[in-house]
Amino acid sequence: MAKSGFFLVMPNMKPRDEPELPDRTPTGRIHLPSLMVALTIMLAATLYPSLMTDSKAQADHGLALALFMAMTAGFVRGVGFIPVQPVWRWLFSGWTCLLALLLATVLKLHA
Repeated sequence: MAKSGFFLVMPNMKPRDEPELPDRTPTGRIHLPSLMVALTIMLAATLYPSLMTDSKAQADHGLALALFMAMTAGFVRGVGFIPVQPVWRWLFSGWTCLLALLLATVLKLHA
């Protein structure tokens, strides 16, 4: 067995080509507003789970989905991770966190 860079290559195998990355790789920094939103949602959902119920004390799944999407996007963007692929970059952006939080607010007020 021979070594090729970081990959172990068997004698009868060819090493795979490494994927090409875009010219500009985004650099991430901690995004404090997104991180604070995510931490607030995490603590509120843990300490006060009835926040995600409707007037009949039933689980409001739409509200929970919006809150947890905001929390997920907030944590990913908040710790400074910016995905390379455009779809993932949009799904885990600060803007998605804000939109999901606004959707959760609208769902809670109209419940």
